[in-house]
Amino acid sequence: MLRFERECRTPYSEVYTIFDDDQPQGRFDVHFAGNLIHATLCVSERYTQDEIQDLIEDLDGELLDAIGMAREDFIVHVHQGREVGIFSHAEYSEDEQTSSEN
Repeated sequence: MLRFERECRTPYSEVYTIFDDDQPQGRFDVHFAGNLIHATLCVSERYTQDEIQDLIEDLDGELLDAIGMAREDFIVHVHQGREVGIFSHAEYSEDEQTSSEN
């Protein structure tokens, strides 16, 4: 079962990790620009074109419709491949990430 876990939120954007049975499957970055919504969807190599389309529909229905924002268009750039890693200048522990999100 797919679930979406928000990593961060700003007044004009949100970032979600996509999980399938607690295994990360991708990332969804969404940016609100007036009535337009621009998004980047990064998924693993295992997804077919039909599964990607289904995922986009799920994201639209579960995340974007929940916001209740009127929009003229939903534009999604899809990238497919394997995750290489997460890089940062700072070292974060699980506890620091959890407390900074609250």
